[in-house]
Amino acid sequence: MNIQTHENTLQDIIGHAKEYGFVFPSSEIYDGLQAVYDYGQNGVELKNNLKNAWWKAMTQLNDNIVGIDSSIFMHPTTWEASGHVDGFNDPMIDNKDSKKRYRADQLLEAKAEEYTLSGDKEKGDALLQEMGRLLGAEELEAVRELIISEGIKCPVSGTSNWTEVRQFNLMFSTQVGSVAEDSSTIYLRPETAQGIFVNFLNVQKTGRMKIPFGISQIGKAFRNEIVARQFIFRMREFEQMEMQFFVRPGTQAEWYEKWRDTRLKFHKAIGLPADKLNFHVHEKLAHYADAAVDIEYQFPFGFREIEGIHSRTDFDLRRHQEFSKKKMQYFDPEVNPETGKPFGNYVPYVVETSVGADRLFLAAFSQAFTKETITDGDNVKERTYLKFHPALAPIKAAVLPLVKKDGLAEIAQEIADSLKSSFRTVYDDSAAIGKRYTRQDLIGTPFCIAVDFETKEDNCVTIRHRDTTEQERVPISELKERISKAVAVERILEEI
Repeated sequence: MNIQTHENTLQDIIGHAKEYGFVFPSSEIYDGLQAVYDYGQNGVELKNNLKNAWWKAMTQLNDNIVGIDSSIFMHPTTWEASGHVDGFNDPMIDNKDSKKRYRADQLLEAKAEEYTLSGDKEKGDALLQEMGRLLGAEELEAVRELIISEGIKCPVSGTSNWTEVRQFNLMFSTQVGSVAEDSSTIYLRPETAQGIFVNFLNVQKTGRMKIPFGISQIGKAFRNEIVARQFIFRMREFEQMEMQFFVRPGTQAEWYEKWRDTRLKFHKAIGLPADKLNFHVHEKLAHYADAAVDIEYQFPFGFREIEGIHSRTDFDLRRHQEFSKKKMQYFDPEVNPETGKPFGNYVPYVVETSVGADRLFLAAFSQAFTKETITDGDNVKERTYLKFHPALAPIKAAVLPLVKKDGLAEIAQEIADSLKSSFRTVYDDSAAIGKRYTRQDLIGTPFCIAVDFETKEDNCVTIRHRDTTEQERVPISELKERISKAVAVERILEEI
């Protein structure tokens, strides 16, 4: 027998995700809303399983990390302190003929990628370096000239009739207050981290937390992306899973390395292979950081960031201390071996881990999506299935009576009812059993339990394993324990 696995395209993945209840275009009956998506009945289970694995990896495996859930709306001064009001911008450029708007940096990045793919990586790198220099110096007119000199054209109009480059703030704003004239402007949060920073002292004092310690959060964030693309990879409404780890100044480098390595282990543990993961170290750092690295996954459209690990120094807490006029300090009673005295009061440094839940979903889905051609002698057949880690699969087990008569349906329903309190289980008795196996393969169910005529005699059922299609006979009394162990999130946590 020969099995050939096929390369997947993004369109394959998008089509499968919609057809089998994972991701739908939002408001589709009204022709949708660009860069906004809804998670279907199977998608929400997969996403919740990913979030649960991340949450337990942070708060359950680490005695010094706790979680919070902060509000989407925050006092507007929060975003002044964080720098988002003045500095959270994208350089945008319009084509006068097509009236289409583009991110100037993405146009230049695409051109640099063209050079690299054509074998002139040096020229591509030089273009990126020059772009970075000009954007860093806010030389926007020079950015426009660079776009024109590189012969970059609008893909719609085919012309280089560009406007000037302008900075657009990515935050969504709205009004709070019941009367228009008395209302004030607030923002939908563009990241979840600030909710952690402003609650630093609340958590530290009420939890009696000692440095080093971390605060985790999962929550929605919103960015007015002008150019949103690549399915759920870049959206206007998305979900972040962030942990801010507060450390003593001077120790941030060792914690940065620890969390970089720990987070890579997590991605491997959920089923992303080492050869499809990559560290991208930031050469050009944000003004508040002293180290930064992205963990990238190889999507069908190339290596892209799924998580960032950043050593943010004391920028965030110090800025909130400055704008709020409240001390954001920690008293450290530990004795400094150099002075023989307590370290005393200081503003902690922060090491951040930030992973996009939607990007992680797309990575897990892309990796799981498997199309095979199986050749066995003269027989050739195609097979498509989702090879999720069992702990992540939306449905863990499907109970399938061979036929609906002779009491098999009743036995199968009883088995399903006995399992559903332990893990997600479905009962299905429609169509031939082969079609039902295929149906479960297409949504990634790792175990199918077939109830046949022999079950009435020996109280055993046949378990079919998704990845290998192998079958084994198992006593009904052992089902719950065996499957529970196989699908437990502990299987992931043990690998971290």
